[in-house]
Amino acid sequence: MAEIERMTITLPSDMAASVKGAVAAGDDATRSEVVREALRDWTAKRALRLEELAALKAEIELGLSDVAAGRVTEFDTTRIINRGRTLLAGRSPSA
Repeated sequence: MAEIERMTITLPSDMAASVKGAVAAGDDATRSEVVREALRDWTAKRALRLEELAALKAEIELGLSDVAAGRVTEFDTTRIINRGRTLLAGRSPSA
């Protein structure tokens, strides 16, 4: 098991009430478990956000390389709008 370090945190009253409520409802056994679960969720969400940002940066670099190499086409708003409408039409209503 990982080494445990004791910390004291300060929360706004509404967040503190949520933590206490989760323990009272039996969702978690202790306040510490609630906070650990929240931090695990935050860590996973942050990692995903960083991955998405890295992918976006790679796409931007690819686009800039295309522009620098002259691999560009004329900007056509009608074509873009029609493509968007086609994509939207293909989506399921619940999406």
